[in-house]
Amino acid sequence: MSNSIYIVGVGMTQFGRHIERSLESLAREALDMALKDANAAKIDIGQVFYSGVTQAILQGQTAVPGEILLGKLGIAGVPTWNIENACCSGTSAFQLAVQALKASQCDVALAIGAEKMNIEDKRRALSLFEGGWDVLTAQESEARLLALGVGVEVPEGSESDRPYSRFMAIYAAMCRFWMKNFGTTQRQIAAVSSKNHMHSVHNPFSQYRKPFSIDEVLAAAPITYPLTIPMCSPLSDGAAAVIVCSEAGLKKLGVDRSRAIRVAATSITTATDRAADAFEQAVCRRAAQAAYEQAGIGPEDVSVAEVHDASAMGEIMAVEYLGLTPMGGGGAAAEAGELSVGGRVPVNPSGGLESKGHPIGATGLGQIFELVTQLRGEAGGRQVEGAKVALQENGGGQIGYEEAVVTVNIFTR
Repeated sequence: MSNSIYIVGVGMTQFGRHIERSLESLAREALDMALKDANAAKIDIGQVFYSGVTQAILQGQTAVPGEILLGKLGIAGVPTWNIENACCSGTSAFQLAVQALKASQCDVALAIGAEKMNIEDKRRALSLFEGGWDVLTAQESEARLLALGVGVEVPEGSESDRPYSRFMAIYAAMCRFWMKNFGTTQRQIAAVSSKNHMHSVHNPFSQYRKPFSIDEVLAAAPITYPLTIPMCSPLSDGAAAVIVCSEAGLKKLGVDRSRAIRVAATSITTATDRAADAFEQAVCRRAAQAAYEQAGIGPEDVSVAEVHDASAMGEIMAVEYLGLTPMGGGGAAAEAGELSVGGRVPVNPSGGLESKGHPIGATGLGQIFELVTQLRGEAGGRQVEGAKVALQENGGGQIGYEEAVVTVNIFTR
């Protein structure tokens, strides 16, 4: 019997500032869309994997957020897991849903994530990210990572006086590390941001839909050199849901096979104590290699990718580690248009986290929503023509010189 797993339903809200909406209303919208897409009813869901990171800190809901939220949505009495794994939470929930199906624990499973991150006190919201590394050694970690950027001149007036996450300063240091090692330029980083904002114009689910030229990105208000505001993801509210099933689930739901997307690979890897310049050992590269091996393909086979661009630099690092460009070649590829829709390998046609938004627990599932839409040929003005193989990369947290965890998924028609 086939052990293939399929995505049969996807749904998401527009990501953005939804001050007036409840977490329940956001999750309900995403769930209802996914159920309709899968031709499924709530009673068909055999197991639930719920991803959320911010409720404990911002709303005080600890311990059983998934059981409480899904109960309100009409899914109760089924096994439910609460998944928190930094910015990879949504993708981790998805991968566990796939594992449950492969273990024949159920025929149909749901991965759903939701966040309400926008509150009156922005500093408190930004403090969410402080738990994304070892809090007992935060000062030492910050000093070690910021040291990566030493040696690159920082122009006057390129530092914001408004609050921003310490992780943006670390992203900026990584930018300068790439500048020293590979010759990456601020203009190339801006090219990534411009590309993603241009893509987002065609995405009705995106938090921001305003196009920016490269020069406009460079001229925008700074965060910390070389990053400007359009190069970085915002605080976002939103929800996303993905329904997966086995062959038996396909028959049970009566799904149109032409719209079912096969899960060709799922991979998750965590950080090691590597040197900063040991690029071949990077967590993202190791996760990618495992996924390519599972799927029996290489980076040259990828039609479209969604990668974790919490800043534009994140995309540059990801495409290089994923083998979509050579090491040091990500910025140049973006500047040359290779990573744009219509280019050699379009990356972040959704607009990426920089434009689409980053509601942590829903982020990875939102990336999957985009890639399923692409593989079905239903992405409208941002459609990648002939897309047959889609890759998702999602990274989160910080240990040593890299993300604490990276997930990579590959999907095929």
